[in-house]
Amino acid sequence: MPVILAQTDTTVGFLSQNREKLYEIKSRPSTKPFIKVYKNFKSFLQDGNRVTNSRKNLVRRSKKTTFIINNFSFRVAPFTLNSQILRDSLWFYSTSANRSTEKFSREFCESKADIIIEDINGLVEKDSSALIKLNRKKKRKLR
Repeated sequence: MPVILAQTDTTVGFLSQNREKLYEIKSRPSTKPFIKVYKNFKSFLQDGNRVTNSRKNLVRRSKKTTFIINNFSFRVAPFTLNSQILRDSLWFYSTSANRSTEKFSREFCESKADIIIEDINGLVEKDSSALIKLNRKKKRKLR
């Protein structure tokens, strides 16, 4: 699976279904997991995931929010770019398009990506998503 450079719902990011390629590009420890981005709530459920009934609407309707349930981080975010490769896949591993702990560099990103998907607005670094940890009883905002 190729590594795609695209503007995600939050910031510029690398998307791929190959976790090892992303670890290699980012030079980050393999113990640090990636966020899994689903194109809709239905694909999240089809992947075998579950959310308690009291939290379903929160997850389904949230914008620019990453959730953590039992050490599994995910985000439900429709891909707004009109690209066949993004429409065909139900999910991608996602990470910001930069070296670990560094700022966005277009040259670095373009050299590491196999496919670049860009719209008229270009690639713009924006704020990261909100981070919420969920369990049966409570939710806690981490970022």
